[in-house]
Amino acid sequence: MKNIALILIDIQKGFDDLAYWGGERNNPDAETNSRKLLDYWRKQHLPIFHIQHCSSNPNSKLAAGNPGNEIKDIVAPAANEPVIKKSVNSAFIGTDLKERLDAAKIDTVVIIGLTTDHCVSTSTRMAGNYGYKTYLIADATATFSKKGINNELYNAETMHLTALAHLNGEFATILNTEAMLDLVKSETA
Repeated sequence: MKNIALILIDIQKGFDDLAYWGGERNNPDAETNSRKLLDYWRKQHLPIFHIQHCSSNPNSKLAAGNPGNEIKDIVAPAANEPVIKKSVNSAFIGTDLKERLDAAKIDTVVIIGLTTDHCVSTSTRMAGNYGYKTYLIADATATFSKKGINNELYNAETMHLTALAHLNGEFATILNTEAMLDLVKSETA
């Protein structure tokens, strides 16, 4: 696992506005767990890629120039860590992420961030389809409640768990933070 990269997707301040995104969010420790992984990657000098969503909708909390576009302080990029800006759900579309991973001979990616059922899911699917060994960290991701097609409400935890279930074993291996740290420590030691 020496060719393993950490990809932090859209951990941005705009997601702190719960009412804007649906009123309820699961996994309040996602950012803390993301920071644990980030700290380990930094300590081991492993590749890190920050993904920043820059919505083309000027009214979006995540639009460039809006305060919510900023990456949260808890995982703020260090000066030497690339920030790749995107405007769609996938971190691979309209960006040079794949080229950067391939140039660095990365064959394994660890994906964390927001939100589980949107940009995290889409990016995870593409990583798996591109042939990267892909890990998605369940407790370092989170999402919001959603309304269904008949206006029924699905709580945030249900949305999170079903998104993970769709990905597990097909596009990625789903682990929690401590299991991922144990795995990467055992293979990079």
